[in-house]
Amino acid sequence: MSGTLEVGLRLPSRAVKPRLSGLTIVIDNGVPLRHFEDVMESASDLVDLVKFGWGTSLVTPRLVEKIACLRRLGIDYFFGGTLFEKFYVQNQLEAYEEFCKRHECNYVEISNGTVPMTNAEKCAWITHFSERFQVLSEVGYKDVNQSLMLPPNRWIQYIQEDFAAGARYVITEARESGTSGICRENGELRFGLIEEILDANIEIDKLVFEAPNKSLQTHFIEKVGSNVNLANVPFADIIPLETLRLGLRSDTFMLFEN
Repeated sequence: MSGTLEVGLRLPSRAVKPRLSGLTIVIDNGVPLRHFEDVMESASDLVDLVKFGWGTSLVTPRLVEKIACLRRLGIDYFFGGTLFEKFYVQNQLEAYEEFCKRHECNYVEISNGTVPMTNAEKCAWITHFSERFQVLSEVGYKDVNQSLMLPPNRWIQYIQEDFAAGARYVITEARESGTSGICRENGELRFGLIEEILDANIEIDKLVFEAPNKSLQTHFIEKVGSNVNLANVPFADIIPLETLRLGLRSDTFMLFEN
């Protein structure tokens, strides 16, 4: 995408797909098929990946049609890390791998946000799955108190370990509600934690921040720039998020005017 959008305005540069940074990862929490198809067809240039949230893929009646829509539009997809954890806790990860292969996934998400699993064990699974898939790993916990107990130096350590194990991208947990992980229970971002992560000499193009609402999206665009990687983006936020990235909304209007 050019910096002018062919209207004469000076706007931030946004790469065209396939992008390696500036990713918009949309979460499907079970929207109806026709709505899914309409949104994806209308905004396909703005969507880099779709995550079928948590375990919704097992109870989505029209999953095959949704995946066919994404494949037709050239949009990759993956199943939520919580589904990986469900297979893990039941000792069925071979079946999970087959499930992903059967649906022709290029990506998988590996997390330990709910189940008791050390980061070392998570890294072993990252290495295993990276032989067949592009791995998005996740750092942080679903339980807000457990996440608050994880100090910034551990967040940074786990992010670095995940990359070393073979993760293509590492996601910082916020849940689809923005109430855990890098956020407090009331939805407030943990600003100090984010500053330490950003100052840790981690390749920013490979970090993905879950940002399910405008406040979080705006903060990460202000801190990192238009081409920050954002995940758990709701269907209704795809176009509004792109306007934030380009300074076409009040929240980031003056950010790119220098």
